[in-house]
Amino acid sequence: MEFSRRRFFAASGVGAAGLVAVACGGSGGNARGGGVLRVGALGKSAKIERDPHRTLSNDSDFLIASLVFDALTVPGANPTVAPRLASGWTQLEDARNWRFTIAAGARFHDGSPVGAEDVVWSLQRLREIAGETKVPVAGADAISADGVDAVRITTASANRDLPMLLRLMTFVVKAGTTDFTSPVGSGPFRLESYHDGNARLVRNDAWHGGAPRLDAIEVQRFESTTALANAVMAGQIDLASNVGAVAGRTAAGRRELSVVRRANDVVIPIVMRTADGPFADTRVRTALRLAVDRDAMVKQVTSGYGSPANDVLGTADANYDTTLPKRDRDLARARTLLAEAGFDTGRTYQLVTKDEAVGEVDSARLFATQVAEAGVKLEVVVQDANVFYDQTWLKAPLYTANWGTNDSVIFFASKTMVSTTKWNEAAIHDPDLDAAYLRALSATDDAAYAAASREIQRLEYDRGGYLVWGTADGVDVASTKVRDLPTLAGYGRVQLERTWLAG
Repeated sequence: MEFSRRRFFAASGVGAAGLVAVACGGSGGNARGGGVLRVGALGKSAKIERDPHRTLSNDSDFLIASLVFDALTVPGANPTVAPRLASGWTQLEDARNWRFTIAAGARFHDGSPVGAEDVVWSLQRLREIAGETKVPVAGADAISADGVDAVRITTASANRDLPMLLRLMTFVVKAGTTDFTSPVGSGPFRLESYHDGNARLVRNDAWHGGAPRLDAIEVQRFESTTALANAVMAGQIDLASNVGAVAGRTAAGRRELSVVRRANDVVIPIVMRTADGPFADTRVRTALRLAVDRDAMVKQVTSGYGSPANDVLGTADANYDTTLPKRDRDLARARTLLAEAGFDTGRTYQLVTKDEAVGEVDSARLFATQVAEAGVKLEVVVQDANVFYDQTWLKAPLYTANWGTNDSVIFFASKTMVSTTKWNEAAIHDPDLDAAYLRALSATDDAAYAAASREIQRLEYDRGGYLVWGTADGVDVASTKVRDLPTLAGYGRVQLERTWLAG
């Protein structure tokens, strides 16, 4: 299996000058160069992180890192993975081995060429810090140079989805780098100044993907969606990134503003621990799924900028199984299942959440109100995000999660469901799911891959640990002078090098 820039361009209709994606808000044929784009993005002061290999919880940090550093691969439209620092990749005869070729002309901001040793150092460091969830190999020694301009990655078993599983997380730094106060990347913009999560980035004319159109991007960190929305409404910034549906609805009536909606962009599931505790019984988890009013959740939590879902993560996947029976609200059946499971409806259980994704706290509170009608009493506990990830995530019986991508069933299986993953949010240990996942990765044809994907979805639907009530559209609000904003869902929204400003 081989993927190259030529194949990507042919499949997508995008020429070399339009490297990254499909965009909206104007015609690229009339694009102008120059200007400074002022971007606002959410970010908490306490969660600022400058190391690109650690968890970047702030949108503002992720945006800065994505523009300063190159990843091997990034989200694409069709297929869902596109080249970035890697110009192409080939799955070798042994299906465990992949060869990624570094883009010709790729250079760091100090002028030095990006070599295989830089990519190896970066991937090994990322693997050691973040584990197999970000670099799905057994250990750092599975990553090695293959000549001066290519890297070989060996997975523990056959893995046809490795390029997709690596996308946008594999930021490459110069070999030996551990201090990022003055970062040197190879991305489309270089850092000129930085203070407290705010940054000014200037165009990298020597970028291997072609010089960006903007002279500079100024990233401003905002603590809340309200402050972010007010800033774009007042014209203090040109683009409010991922600002949410409420701001989108307000902006829709303003002639000087435009709204970009990205379907299937954010998912905020309820996580129910399957290994032990009050929700370990499959009947209890099914009862909660039957107690939720999905249409009401979408209407109230996303202001209608979203879609109901059916307890499967990856709703934008081409192999998403639409034949699974739609779960409508059935309070009587929910009560029956709770009684059969011997669930203690006299107790009050905690549902832990945090104010991270737009609408996350609201979703928890509305869910608690809805399931109370089935006899389940929940106390919603809102934690600081740092406390949440230290004390609750991966441990608590019931909590909310949020993911800024939702286009791949296999992505979620890899990151959150297989027994070996570090991020097993619902403590799922299902041999059948593990086996189906391995069948998907080792499939030699698309039909076998699709069949394995559907099996994963069926298991997730029947006995998994997620209650996926819906998905939220990603919403950006921008001045109408901002053109060719990326429209890809998830992390595709940070690819701003083709964006430009009209006069």
